[in-house]
Amino acid sequence: MYTIEMAYARMRELQEMANRSRAHQPSAASKRAAKKRADKKR
Repeated sequence: MYTIEMAYARMRELQEMANRSRAHQPSAASKRAAKKRADKKR
């Protein structure tokens, strides 16, 4: 069974990986983050 807790834990893992990669390439990551925020508004 796939639970909300499992999905949330996976989301946190992905977020941490994204944060780690962001440190290595700040310009590309900030562009991606800006695009994600724009998509969420719609």
